[in-house]
Amino acid sequence: MNRWKQKNRNQKIAVKKSSGGGWRQWVRNFTLCGLTGWGLEILLTSVEGFAAGDMKFMGKTSIYMFPIYGMGILLGPIGKWVDSWIGDRGQIAVKDRIFRHGILDMVLIFSAEYLTGTFLKSLGICPWDYTGRMLSVDGVIRLDFAPFWFMTGLLFEYLTGGKEEILSRDPETEKPIYRQI
Repeated sequence: MNRWKQKNRNQKIAVKKSSGGGWRQWVRNFTLCGLTGWGLEILLTSVEGFAAGDMKFMGKTSIYMFPIYGMGILLGPIGKWVDSWIGDRGQIAVKDRIFRHGILDMVLIFSAEYLTGTFLKSLGICPWDYTGRMLSVDGVIRLDFAPFWFMTGLLFEYLTGGKEEILSRDPETEKPIYRQI
């Protein structure tokens, strides 16, 4: 028996089963991202109102935000594509995956927010306006939201990608190895 087969035989691997695909799963995940985004926005705007002295904790959102948040279904597949493009072939340490995907998701969300905000602003129907706010870019994105978008992107990936497990540990470094299926 060669070393490769022996090495793989000695590793105990826990693998997640793919949740399937198809349009029903896509609609489910799109809806899940849209509703989660709405909920997070309502929570964030209510806390922002409270910080400004509004004791009602009134949060708000817009119907336009549902499809924008729904696009969060693209974050997981784009992250997997980037992982394979870099050459990880499905194996990446958990900390590295969180950092890489969090940064990537944050950049993608900022890009989507800028593009959709600019488009909606050109039509006069943009539901948000950050003009005059700290770290605002053209009134459509706020760079101080970076940690929020980092975590939101990872949340969307988690909600739409299934619950993945650590496959094994790297025998040389003892770091956990995450594998995408």
